[in-house]
Parts: sequence; structure tokens; C-alpha cells
Amino acid sequence: DACLTPELASEITLQPVRRHGVDAAIFFSDIVIPLRLVGVDVDIQPGVGPVMGSAVRTAADVARLRAEHPAESLTPDVLAPVTDAVRLTTAALGSTPLIGFAGAPFTLAAYLVEGRPSRDHLAARTLMHADPGTWEALTRWAADLTGAFLRAQVLAGTSAAQLFDS
Repeated sequence: DACLTPELASEITLQPVRRHGVDAAIFFSDIVIPLRLVGVDVDIQPGVGPVMGSAVRTAADVARLRAEHPAESLTPDVLAPVTDAVRLTTAALGSTPLIGFAGAPFTLAAYLVEGRPSRDHLAARTLMHADPGTWEALTRWAADLTGAFLRAQVLAGTSAAQLFDS
């Protein structure tokens, strides 16, 4: 919820700059925010991390995910909490650069397939090898989400963008 509350996301982003005088700020977000913004059932559980309402493991699951949660639904209105937070933060930073942040397509897809954090990504790797077409459809959809999420941050004022990958 803090990631989607512009004032909180901005404040959390600004704290390391104020406390440590770093030469750039990294936008405070979570890698699953684009999933949440398109309506995917995801909950951040304390001590666990992102947990999906249900895992996505078959071609039918991916087709349903893409149909029910199209990447095109990341409209400017849906992305407004993110872009508002970026604008608040860049205004407060002045000349200090702000680096945008998003989870890479592999990371989003792996969370969806595993259903939760995983150290070995066994279910994701299994899908990748057993059904490469389904894996490709899932990662292309995740790439569209990530691209729209990062693009919104850059257009709102970030100086650069970074992808976090598992």
C-alpha cells in the first residue's frame, strides 16, 4: 500500500538521500506493483514476500491471465499513484537524480508461476523447458507490464531506470 500512496512512496525514497547523502535516489516500489495495478491477486506477506492468489502454470492459465489482466489496462489513470510519487520525489530532490525501478519480466513471470518467492525457481524453470511457448507468452505479457510501468516513471521525471531480476 505504501508503494501506491504517493506521499509515502516519495518519503521512503527520500530518506536514504537525507540520511546518507547518496548521489542518487532509487524510487521506492515493489516488483509486483505492476501486477497489482492490473488486478492480479497478489499479497505481500510479512516474512514471506509476494504471494499470488493462484499460481500460473499452464497455457490456459496464461491465456486467462492475459485476457483478464491486459497490459493495456496500465493506463495513465491506473499509473497515477506511481507518476504522482515520482513527481513529488523529483521536486523534493532538486538536482539529485531519481532512478526508476521495476521487476524484470523473468522475475514477474517466476513469481506468477511459483506463486511465491522461490530460491530455485523449479516450477518456472520446468515451465520454461516443458512449454516454451507458454513461457514466452507469459514473459512477453510481463515485459509489456514492466515497460509500461518504467515508461510512466521516466515520463514523470526519473533520470534513469533499473530492472531488478532474480
